[in-house]
Amino acid sequence: MSSIEPGEFRAVLGHFASGVVLVTGIHDDGPAGFTCQSFFSLSLDPPLVALAPGKSSTSWPRVSSRGAICVNILAADQEGLARTFANSGADKFAGVGWSPASHGAPRLHGALAWIDCEVQDIHDAGDHHLVVARVIEIESNPGQPLVFYRGGFGNFTP
Repeated sequence: MSSIEPGEFRAVLGHFASGVVLVTGIHDDGPAGFTCQSFFSLSLDPPLVALAPGKSSTSWPRVSSRGAICVNILAADQEGLARTFANSGADKFAGVGWSPASHGAPRLHGALAWIDCEVQDIHDAGDHHLVVARVIEIESNPGQPLVFYRGGFGNFTP
């Protein structure tokens, strides 16, 4: 049993700035997605990425139901999308432009980059899953990333 308080843990790790992604997929009833900041590059050969959705997420099972996901790296002007996709229950795709990536997962218009993937492995990781996904197709666009730091959104100044 750890003596580290969850609030303190969150506050200290909040000092690590991260990018913000929307992880999307297609479910039988349409597009699904959620905001995620626990995302990283895992391997160059083979090309793998990893993400960590919470076990309590109601979106993750819908996003991953077909085994194909798209990781959309958000641009600095997409904070509104990040906030919308962080909420449960609403029609997150209302008014959102997207087109299907090669495996059908939504590729969001205006994203800084997108990474089309096949889910390869899902591991138990405390109160989260650790998902390893094989990268199938990628693309990037010019612009700056949306950044999350110490509980708030911001942007990157080179």
